[in-house]
Amino acid sequence: MDAVERVCCPPLSSTALTEAEAAALAAVFKALADPVRLRLLNMIASMDGGEACVCDLTGAFELTAPTISHHLKVLRQAGLIEGERRGTWVYYWAVPEALTRLSGLFALPSLTPA
Repeated sequence: MDAVERVCCPPLSSTALTEAEAAALAAVFKALADPVRLRLLNMIASMDGGEACVCDLTGAFELTAPTISHHLKVLRQAGLIEGERRGTWVYYWAVPEALTRLSGLFALPSLTPA
């Protein structure tokens, strides 16, 4: 049996994570492990124009504004979103590089021979 036959499936990533990379990604996954934060990130990333006012987000949840602000702060600290105050409101947008890194972590490498 050759090496190709012994492998049950291709690896999830083309390179192994370092200890530091794994720790950083674990913090991101911890931030995403909450259903409210996962929904908030999805809402922000899918908004027309690429950004969302906090006033557009709070109505989708039966939570207080301070609780929504806490969840947004956790997403910011994880590097998944950024925000900017404009007058009374804060506007948020997803960080494309962070989302691309997450999606690339689970992308299968090309299986076509070179």
